[in-house]
Amino acid sequence: MGLKFITAEEAAEYIKHDDVLGFSGFTPAGSVKSIPVAIGNKAKKEHTEGRPFKVGVITGASTGDSLDGSLARAEAVKFRTPYQSNPDLRNLINAGKADYFDSHLSVVGQNIRYGFLGKINWAIIEACDVTEQGEIVLTTGVGISPTICKVADKILIELNSFHPQRLRGMHDIIIVADPPNRREIPIYKPSDRAGGEIIKVDPSKIVGIVNTNAPDEVGGFSETDEITEKIGHNVAEFLSKELKLGRIPSSFLPIQSGVGNIANAVLGALGRHKGIPDFQMYTEVIQDSVIDLIAEGRITFASGCSLTVSRDQLKKVYDNLNYYHNRIVLRPQEISNSPEVARRLGIISINTALEADLFGNVNSTNVMGKKMMNGIGGSGDFTRNAYISVFTCPSVAKGGKISAFVPMVSHTDHSEHSVQVLITEQGIADLRSKSPKAKMQEIINNCVHPDYRQALTEYANLAGDTHTPCTLSAAFGMHMEYEKSGDMRNIKWGDCFR
Repeated sequence: MGLKFITAEEAAEYIKHDDVLGFSGFTPAGSVKSIPVAIGNKAKKEHTEGRPFKVGVITGASTGDSLDGSLARAEAVKFRTPYQSNPDLRNLINAGKADYFDSHLSVVGQNIRYGFLGKINWAIIEACDVTEQGEIVLTTGVGISPTICKVADKILIELNSFHPQRLRGMHDIIIVADPPNRREIPIYKPSDRAGGEIIKVDPSKIVGIVNTNAPDEVGGFSETDEITEKIGHNVAEFLSKELKLGRIPSSFLPIQSGVGNIANAVLGALGRHKGIPDFQMYTEVIQDSVIDLIAEGRITFASGCSLTVSRDQLKKVYDNLNYYHNRIVLRPQEISNSPEVARRLGIISINTALEADLFGNVNSTNVMGKKMMNGIGGSGDFTRNAYISVFTCPSVAKGGKISAFVPMVSHTDHSEHSVQVLITEQGIADLRSKSPKAKMQEIINNCVHPDYRQALTEYANLAGDTHTPCTLSAAFGMHMEYEKSGDMRNIKWGDCFR
C-alpha cells in the first residue's frame, strides 16, 4: 500500500461535526498549519448553510495561529485542552463559546490513553519524513504526538519540507506503560535517551498526506528591557549565592525555564553571570537564548519537548545541525515534564507568575480570578517536584495600576507549599522554612513595588497576629479597587468594612 497524497481541503472533508482531533506540536513548534485552516474554512461553510460544525481539539500545548486562530475565528471549537495562547481562542473561551479545561501537561498523554478525554477520531501530525512502513519523523515539537498516533482511529500527516529530514535522531520517542505495568523512566541525566527516533504506526491508519512548506509560526522575542534585565540578574545572583553556600552542588543542577520574554531574559542572564558554571537544561521549551548559549558552550546539553525559536535561530540550528544534533533532544511532554524525572534530576524550576499573595501562593492562569490567560502549562509539573522552585514576575503591571502582589491571589495554581522563591526586579524573597507571617514580611520587604509597600504593610497589620494573618473582608480589596477605579493604588482598607 503506497502513501496517498491529498490536498488540505481533501483532508478537511474527512473531518465531521463532533469529531475529536489530536494535533501534533508543542507551542507553534511542530504544529500543523494547512489542514486546520482548511477545517476552519469548512466550518464557516457549514455554518453558512445552517449546519452545526464543531470539533474537540486536543494538543500538546499552545499552537500556531493557523490552528487555534483559524478554528477559533470559525467558531469551530467544541472543547479545547490543555493549554492555549491565541488571542482569538482566548476571547472565545472567556466569552463562554468554547469549553476549555486547563491541565498539567505531563498528564495529557496518559489521560488520553486512560480514556478520560473520550474517543480520538483523528491524529493530525506534522512530519519532516514518513515512510511506507509507517515510520513518522517529527519536526520541531513532540507534544502528545506518540500517544495520539497510537490511539486515534486514523491519521492525517502534513509533510513539511521546510524542516530537513536530517532532524531524524533529534527525538527521543517513548510511551510509558500504564499502571500496573509502569516502570521507572531510565533518564538519569538530561542527555540520556529512553526511546527511539521515530513514531511507528500501522501504515493503514495513514489516510492521507498533505505536502507543505511553511515555517513554524513562532513570534520573535522582545528585546530585554530594564525590568526583565533586573529580574534575570536577580535570579542569577540568587543561584550564584546558593552555589557558594553549598546548597547547589558545584557541578550545578539542570535548569527548567518557562516560556516567554522573562524566561528568555533569565536564561541570558544565567549565561552571562560569571558565578554560574556551564549547565544543562531539562525543560519543556527550548527558546532563542538557549541556542546562543549552546553555541557559546555555556549550555552543554538541552532536553526539551519543542524547539520554539525564532526564524533566524532555527536557521542557525539547521545550518549547524550536526553540532546541535549532539546537544539537543526533543521528547514527548509526558517525559520532558515527568515529575519522576524532575525529582530525580533535582531540577531548578524557573517559571512566571501573573500574581502572588503575601504567603507565596501563585496565580499563573486567571486574570482577576475569572478570565483565562493561557493555562497552567507545565509549571505545576516542575514546581511541585523541583529541588528549588522559583517564580518570577515584574512587581507591577498596567503602568503600575496593578500590583503583582496582593493579600490573597484571586486564583491559586501553585500553593505556598510548592513555591520556594519569588523574584522581581525589586529583589528576592526566599520563602523556604518560613512561617506565614515571616513570608509576608519577606515578600513586602523584597519583592513588592515601593508604590504598594505601605498599603500591603497596612493590610498585614490589619490582618492581626494569628498564624496566617488574613482579613476576609479585605483580602480581595485590591482586586475590587481595580475593578472599581482602574488602579489598585487607590485602595483604602477602611472601605472594605463598609
